[in-house]
Amino acid sequence: MNRLFISVFSLSFLLLSCHSQKDIAVSTPQTPVPPSNIVSGYWQQHVDYKMDIDMDVNTYQYKGKQKLVYTNNSPDVLNKVFYHLYFNAFQPGSEMDVRSLTIADPDGRVKDRISKLKPNEIGYIKVNSLKQNGVTLIHETVGTVLEVELAKPITPGESVTFDMVFDGQVPVQIRRSGRNNKEGVALSMAQWYPKLAEYDFEGWHADPYIGREFHGVWGNFDVKLTIDKNYIIGGTGYLQNPNEIGYGYETGTINRPNSDKLTWHFVAPKVHDFTWAADPDYSHDTKQVPNGPLLHFLYKSTMPKEKLENWKNLQPKAVELMQFFSGNVGQYPYKQYSVIQGGDGGMEYGMCTLILGEGSFEGLFGVTAHEMGHSWFQFILASNELRHSWMDEGFTEYIGTLAESHIFNKDFEALSKRVYDVYTYLAKSGKEQPQSTHSDRYNFNQSYSISAYYKGYVFLKQLAYVIGQENQEKTIKQYFRDFSFKHPRPVDFIRTAEKISGLELDWYLIDWTQTTNTIDYAVKSVDNKSVTLERIGLMPMPIDVLVTYADGTTEDFYIPLQMMRGEKPTVATTIKDWAWAYPTYTFNVSKTIKSVEIDPKSLMADIDKTNNKK
Repeated sequence: MNRLFISVFSLSFLLLSCHSQKDIAVSTPQTPVPPSNIVSGYWQQHVDYKMDIDMDVNTYQYKGKQKLVYTNNSPDVLNKVFYHLYFNAFQPGSEMDVRSLTIADPDGRVKDRISKLKPNEIGYIKVNSLKQNGVTLIHETVGTVLEVELAKPITPGESVTFDMVFDGQVPVQIRRSGRNNKEGVALSMAQWYPKLAEYDFEGWHADPYIGREFHGVWGNFDVKLTIDKNYIIGGTGYLQNPNEIGYGYETGTINRPNSDKLTWHFVAPKVHDFTWAADPDYSHDTKQVPNGPLLHFLYKSTMPKEKLENWKNLQPKAVELMQFFSGNVGQYPYKQYSVIQGGDGGMEYGMCTLILGEGSFEGLFGVTAHEMGHSWFQFILASNELRHSWMDEGFTEYIGTLAESHIFNKDFEALSKRVYDVYTYLAKSGKEQPQSTHSDRYNFNQSYSISAYYKGYVFLKQLAYVIGQENQEKTIKQYFRDFSFKHPRPVDFIRTAEKISGLELDWYLIDWTQTTNTIDYAVKSVDNKSVTLERIGLMPMPIDVLVTYADGTTEDFYIPLQMMRGEKPTVATTIKDWAWAYPTYTFNVSKTIKSVEIDPKSLMADIDKTNNKK
């Protein structure tokens, strides 16, 4: 999700340019290894959408027909279904509106703007009719959720067809979606259609749209968009009829037929959302990634010259980003990816992103790096953002930072230190809530943002300290191979890390994500040839220690955490385990000591480093 959320904060040091380790080479993209059978008994639902949409660009209203084939792969009998009607959030008095008016630190893009929308400026989706296998259904719109009473239960393994007729109105652009954003993009169509809610082992996820994050059912989309002939469309899926509409989608050439409206036909296989944007002034460039997808760039041709140059300069760098992510996470599985000017900052979607386009080149690249990274962490590894936002936001911030510092030869450790500092600020603020908090339930927007983006980043970065850099890199790649096109949970990631490293890591997942326990280790005393360390924080960790002797020589020591039941690969001198419940730990050395330092490379998120050296 958009990296520009930082503008909510008053702390200027939170602004990061992000990131990558200079000593990590980009591997040649490889075909992913077939997933191992580690999810025995796993199931997920499936949807096939067919939609015909007719958009009126003068009124910003559209009419839609949707045929949805829903396959119940669960072991449960379903007696009801739910749809998300996200555009209904953009109405005075909606839950999103009221939450923005009552939270202590409202999103600067929202504030009280929804409360001031006029009837022709609001967003809505109105369901006019809905049938199950031809039988008319009773349904009720409750805010941003459509509650549907089924005519007949859906049994395990059964597929049913839902036929829907609906109307929509595109709201004035406020958050992610909308019309006529501040850079003049006509239509940013995200969360715009009635979207069937996900049902999984936890039950239905019919969450109201209040502020952020999504969860969707994997499936296939076949979408026809009819719109004024002067508009150019980009988004999810592959264009099926370029000749029919007179548009060379891979070349940007235009030869329109003599018609007031044209129908663009897109097909998107194996995605869990469908997004598009349209504008009459889009320029359209393409760039081929060697052994990879074709990249599309759609941006306003009316921008100032220097902004247009930024978009041209972005294109070869976007190729490098795609190569880096494919090499260091896993091969991008689709044939195209689009970077589209639209939205409000940046937001990830299936096979594309909508981003603002008129900032600096550094900002344009940084947002593209983050949003493209989401193609792996969320749009292929489709974790439930509402429950575990750190799994996509934090991991994406990490891999985007890694890619950016590689491409621009920046110091990854220095950039990561700034991220650690942001987390430390939150941990000491008294406002932190566990990362297991539902994304809409944070008391402060700032607490959510730091927890999801920065504490999530630290989780992945610090894991390399816990299990070793090589094991961390192998974990990321194996996680991708095993859980692509699924809905992985936190335990799936940590179990992957356990299998790669051979270590017990449940303590790391629990303390870091389900509590607000902090890491704080100290050098308690140094006496000639004896060292006593102290655990002050509640969160356990293995410990790296640097001892400098009186003769000027140094020695690295590694103290394993007993509950890990093993050690990470290290060249340091490994000494006896430290059992977490013991608050102190003493070890002896062979020579007189000059100084002792815990975690000399600052790889732990220790919240008080002033007591780390004596």
